[in-house]
Amino acid sequence: MVFKKVMMMKVTPSKAIVVKINVFFLAFFLAIYGFLLLSPSTSTISSSWSYYYDQSPAASLIRCSLRECHHKKIEDGLKMKSVLEEETESNNRKKRKMVKREIPSFLSSNVSHHSNFNKLKIGLVNMEDEDISDWKDIRGGYAKHIRFQKASKIFQWKDLFPEWIDEEEETDSPTCPEIPMPDFTSYGEFDMVIAKLPCRYPEEGWGRDVLRLQVHLIAANLMVRNGRKDGNVKVVFLSECRPMMEIFRCDDMLMNKGNWWLYKPDMDRLQHKISMPIGSCRLALPLWGKGINDVYNLTKLTVATGKQRREAYVTVLHSSEAYVCGAITLAQSILRTGTKRDLVILLDKSISQPKRDALAAAGWTIRMIERIRNPRAEKDSYNEYNYSKFRLWQLTDYDKVIFIDADIVILRNSDILFNFPQMSATGNDGSIFNSGIMAIEPSNCTFKILMEKRTEIISYNGGDQGFLNEVFVWWHRWPRRVNFLKNFWANTTLESSVKNHLFGADPPKVYSIHFLGIKPWLCYRDYDCNWNIGDQRVYASDVAHRRWWRVHDAMDKSLQKFCELTPRRRIELDWDKKLARGMGLQDGHWKINISDPRRHV
Repeated sequence: MVFKKVMMMKVTPSKAIVVKINVFFLAFFLAIYGFLLLSPSTSTISSSWSYYYDQSPAASLIRCSLRECHHKKIEDGLKMKSVLEEETESNNRKKRKMVKREIPSFLSSNVSHHSNFNKLKIGLVNMEDEDISDWKDIRGGYAKHIRFQKASKIFQWKDLFPEWIDEEEETDSPTCPEIPMPDFTSYGEFDMVIAKLPCRYPEEGWGRDVLRLQVHLIAANLMVRNGRKDGNVKVVFLSECRPMMEIFRCDDMLMNKGNWWLYKPDMDRLQHKISMPIGSCRLALPLWGKGINDVYNLTKLTVATGKQRREAYVTVLHSSEAYVCGAITLAQSILRTGTKRDLVILLDKSISQPKRDALAAAGWTIRMIERIRNPRAEKDSYNEYNYSKFRLWQLTDYDKVIFIDADIVILRNSDILFNFPQMSATGNDGSIFNSGIMAIEPSNCTFKILMEKRTEIISYNGGDQGFLNEVFVWWHRWPRRVNFLKNFWANTTLESSVKNHLFGADPPKVYSIHFLGIKPWLCYRDYDCNWNIGDQRVYASDVAHRRWWRVHDAMDKSLQKFCELTPRRRIELDWDKKLARGMGLQDGHWKINISDPRRHV
């Protein structure tokens, strides 16, 4: 005990000393920190965000992460400034390491036929670290670097494709960050554009790289704005990976050798393409601000091709006859809008001859196809052959097709959609488009690329939608009313009220309804059977259900019989209703007496 007391007496003073020392150092560091805050040099820290955004009085409203900002117009003239690559003074002084590359032989042979060979004018994009001295000497003309500020690495793909935009509110139109562009007016005319493309794999997935898109868009704008007046201008890419098919179509490629890619684009198509908004936070079809019944001005959308364009609405059925009724109803709904476009349906041999005859009677022109297997799908799974949709690109006797899923009905004339380039669609989630309705430009070389990529690309949902979103990462956003999804994600009274109003409006306020969940023809006509299944109730709407049946009832009786229920399906419906009764679901749909005559057919 005596020993313990002595030790305690010795330890207590030492602890007090340690505490005093810690307090002293803490006070010292706080003093240093306060001095730094008051120092003029810290102004570079406090103003670091000012480098990326406008210094307007309302700038504090948008000093946030690009991905956390609410993309709304707060006041007229307020918008995010171009997000630029940060360059310090030391970086500017840093000597660039020049790379010596051999000029590809195919490029020499192509430009040697140039009518003004000795004065060839070349615009160079992102080529500052390339040794181009030989290019100048051999060509006898001149090569000029295009100066531009590179997009910062903090500028990500999701900033161009926000998950949500208030597309139908005139006073709350979205505001997008801008991709920096050079001053095109400071350059003369060019015969050729040469650009080096980055091929990095960003966080958001292959191809979703803002700098990569920026270089493509600069090259495209140079060709349109600064290219030869006769349109005889070519573009060369130095790249380890294929240039973006969304801008430079594979049909326009003249040659590929190693990392060199030579294109001669159709200038009318290219000009049309770059007229589209850069990101999906701006609508490619800003129709609703003009009023649902107004005629939209097509002046900026029309492409002067100099020939009669062939266009068609197309759907695909394969592996099963489960969607035959839906395809029949879809055709009838399209024809009711007064369109003069062709209707084409792609079928495989799983569709019997009587069903083919019914589809033809409904208005479809039938094309037989061999289905395409998804190599990553399990045998006999729902998505085993959903890559059959790639056959759409083989419809090369058409310049443009609008694909429509067979679980959709069209309520308004949709011919305006043919004026938009591939890939145009409605948003699904974040930077993902919904493939239920999309604009496609048939092309055998695009089809070949899709087939080659089947084993390489991983679809996020195992289906064609996930695959196509990895191929066409830059797409153009139609308003959601073009492909209005029948779902209630928030499942609130307000959401249900707004959506059901749109589903039931007459004349229609939506161009189509996309029937997610259990399809109307697989329910009794008395109510939407999605109500009876717990995880399907987000897709339940009696108003939308009745809308589909109105289209069905307007069809000829000979077509309606292909929407009958199978004995097995009637058993399933009765079983789901029994389970809903057992759970006592409060909406009470299970109490409704079934009067649908198909119950006894």
